[in-house]
Amino acid sequence: MPESNSASGQPESISLLSPGLSIAEAEDPNRPKRVMGFRDLVLFYIVTGVSLRWVASAAAAGPSSIVIWIGAWLMFYTPLALSVIELSSRYPNEGGIYVWTKRAYGPFAGFITAWCYWACNLPYFPAVLYFAASNALYIRHGAWAHLESNTTFYILFSLLALAVATWLNLIGLDVGTWLHNVGALAMWVPAVIIVAMGGIAYYRFGSATVFSVHTMTPSLQIKDVIFWSVLIYAVAGCETASLMGDEIKNARRAVPWALFIGGIVVAFCYIMGTVGVLLALPSSEVGNLQGLMQAISSTAHKIGWEGIIPVAAFLIMLSNVGAAGAYLAATARLPFVAGIDRFLPPAFGALHPRWKTPWVGLLTQFVFGVVFIFLGQAGTSIKGAYDVLVSMGVITYFIPYLYLFAAMWKLQAEPAGADVIRVPGGKPVAKLVAAVGLFTTTFTIGLALIPQADEPNKPLAVLKIVGLSALLVFIGVWIYWAGKKRASRAK
Repeated sequence: MPESNSASGQPESISLLSPGLSIAEAEDPNRPKRVMGFRDLVLFYIVTGVSLRWVASAAAAGPSSIVIWIGAWLMFYTPLALSVIELSSRYPNEGGIYVWTKRAYGPFAGFITAWCYWACNLPYFPAVLYFAASNALYIRHGAWAHLESNTTFYILFSLLALAVATWLNLIGLDVGTWLHNVGALAMWVPAVIIVAMGGIAYYRFGSATVFSVHTMTPSLQIKDVIFWSVLIYAVAGCETASLMGDEIKNARRAVPWALFIGGIVVAFCYIMGTVGVLLALPSSEVGNLQGLMQAISSTAHKIGWEGIIPVAAFLIMLSNVGAAGAYLAATARLPFVAGIDRFLPPAFGALHPRWKTPWVGLLTQFVFGVVFIFLGQAGTSIKGAYDVLVSMGVITYFIPYLYLFAAMWKLQAEPAGADVIRVPGGKPVAKLVAAVGLFTTTFTIGLALIPQADEPNKPLAVLKIVGLSALLVFIGVWIYWAGKKRASRAK
């Protein structure tokens, strides 16, 4: 720690942690520690695990998406949750997936995992904030509907929302958690509304969609199979809280139960939300951005409940801003722990002198988030470029999962203490869980490499996706080796 020149004993400059020291351990001992309680943790899992924009996308694909939701939950969410429960109880440290991968395969694998996990969120921010902006228009749809195609509105909304989320997390987890918690509550309430409205629409007017074995059987045509990766991508995220392991109160006991409760809520919101939309509207009338509000608005007008439209629109907007804030808080810890390990410049291992938060990581992510907000908006008019960015985001997001499941397999060789929560069935079942997770992750990455059906130059699109993803990984490799050389010279 740097020496202090002040009478109070607090450093005048930003404090730099020594290797292995967590954010929680760096707190001023005279101030209460900022930790997530069990309720905070459950709500965090909900806000990072549910994205209502995927409900709209699933409904637009028709009734077969319900079967795909169930498959994604069984083949990806369940193996991921079981792996997170065991790994987080074995090694409940700040950094989560970074710590697990580093322990299993060394510092290089740990850094690449952290780098890809951090970088994949950059295209995520504009996507989730554009969705929030499009639904916010329903707060006063009659007056604001003309903004649906206004690029300036989407940019300004996204910039403002990202700035607010960054500021709240910069002040501290005790403040930022309020945004996450409110976002979680605002996430499931619209889901309940759409389920209720779908039920009312079914009771009053009958189902707008035919549910049968034929319509619910997933198509095996390649253009439809590509969509499966979207729903698998949607159920990811239950490892996020473990990135802040040292900031969770009694993490070993809290994480498993929070994951169980959060998983039930996630499954309910996605499956029943999709059913609710399809009861109210046929899939051909559901849009990817405003599908939820289209269903709520249509049903509300039919039954005379127009007053619920602006309430639901506000909650959907708030929930997605909260989700952006939650991911911002979690992934900012990755540059922090990498900075501690000296792979990034020392500033990334620093805490703010007043708020004790990884301010460099937060502000860096904000700056790059702003860049991708403009790139994302450009993609709405240059669709091919935007599709490449989305595919690159999926690939870079799932590369860390390859490491996570591989670490789950390898770390079974290490003895487990009495306080470790094992996968039911012990080592054989744990390895089976890891194998299923590896298969689904590899399958999802493979689907993300396939260009969209309306892409005019498919070979070029594949080249862009593979090339840009490889470039992103290469940048991480370069940063790692540069940091390693810098660290060796400092010795």
